[in-house]
Amino acid sequence: MAQTHEKPPTMLSHGELPYPHGTLVEDTKHDRTGELVGLIEEHTKEGRKLVSQTAYLRPKGGGTEWETPLARIQSVENR
Repeated sequence: MAQTHEKPPTMLSHGELPYPHGTLVEDTKHDRTGELVGLIEEHTKEGRKLVSQTAYLRPKGGGTEWETPLARIQSVENR
């Protein structure tokens, strides 16, 4: 019989931004730049093990936000 692996229950919360809100960052996954507006972290309910971190960006000057893994952004000033 095949084994199935169920994902443990998780919860979402706001994470601490790695740069100040509005910092212009490069999204290396989507090859775009945008302003950092938020960070959501996913943790397991039991033990609060970090599962993922997602950064939320928007085009400079406004527009539709998009998301990308936190590990895929870097400050434009730090390049």
